[in-house]
Amino acid sequence: MSKRDYYEVLGVGKDAGERDIKKAYKRLAMKFHPDRTKGDKSKEEQFKEVKEAYEVLNDDQKRAAYDQYGHAAFQQGGHGGGGFGGGQDFGDIFGDVFGDIFGGGRRGGGQSRARRGSDLRYNLEITLEEAVKGKTVEIKVPTFVSCDPCDGTGAKKGTKPTSCPTCHGHGQVQMRQGLFAVQQTCPTCSGKGKIISDPCKSCRGQGRVEKNKTLSVKIPPGVDTGDRIRLSGEGEAGEHGAPAGDLYVQTNVKDHPIFVREENHLYCEVPISFSTAALGGDIEVPTLEGKVKLKIPKETQTGKMFRLRGKGVKSVRSHSTGDLMCKVVVETPVNLSAEQMSLLEQLETNINKKAAHHRPKETGFFDGVKKFFDDLKS
Repeated sequence: MSKRDYYEVLGVGKDAGERDIKKAYKRLAMKFHPDRTKGDKSKEEQFKEVKEAYEVLNDDQKRAAYDQYGHAAFQQGGHGGGGFGGGQDFGDIFGDVFGDIFGGGRRGGGQSRARRGSDLRYNLEITLEEAVKGKTVEIKVPTFVSCDPCDGTGAKKGTKPTSCPTCHGHGQVQMRQGLFAVQQTCPTCSGKGKIISDPCKSCRGQGRVEKNKTLSVKIPPGVDTGDRIRLSGEGEAGEHGAPAGDLYVQTNVKDHPIFVREENHLYCEVPISFSTAALGGDIEVPTLEGKVKLKIPKETQTGKMFRLRGKGVKSVRSHSTGDLMCKVVVETPVNLSAEQMSLLEQLETNINKKAAHHRPKETGFFDGVKKFFDDLKS
């Protein structure tokens, strides 16, 4: 039975690049893998055919020979030599192609990867004024830092870690199970790829120690609750000289006694007297930059909202500035003297003579109530 063309087996063109060939092999190998096909002999043969095609087309020299001589290049005495398998170990192919799926593989020179330190989060509570204007603060973060005596290597000063004799610095070993090779963490070095025969006494071979680290953090103007400031490389130090993680400073703005912030706008309630609401006048209202005058028109009702443009918060992202929204609340006078109460009673009597004119909302409300009950009776 004649062999099928290798390009046809993988379903790629003759101009296919290495990436396309590897992608096609991965897809077909997963499809026909014996673990998936459960003893189906025809699928097992297809798996072998796919593997054979990949071994040739993924090797530049073998591919060139195949393109020139076809299958004859790999027959006994041909230019390729070796027939099926071509002298390449199946475990090498399996690890190379599927390494990104199972977390193994032997790329990057076959060396083990140093494990990066963990990222940290620090919750920083600030006032509204600090959030609006910005501030530089010092914080203390309990974390792991690189060990000074051993310079983060974990080995005693004057010595160095040595390559693991079991995995030869790979951090992983291959265990064969029939046709397949499975990569496992090296039992000798626990995946580190190195052995420390004389560990540093300060860090006990870890290359890092616990310490409170003092950092200066610049809070930019305009931050709000939930905003994060990233300090690259200020997280936990990695083991045995591995890179440190990052530190994320998360801001939380305290409640303010006067203002409530919503995005870039500020809101506040301003109490005004009954006479100011009725007659109008100028009042002083607070802003984050100091007091400003606000003109209250006559006959102002409680709950009226006044907007002071540009008196809010400058955004940390867009640099646009919000507004200050002042809600006036008419305050009912309390603790009145007998004379004051008498004067109010006289005013009330005078106003009641023309209630519809002086209190249109009240008159309209009670007229509506009267009509409601009249309709119920009819």
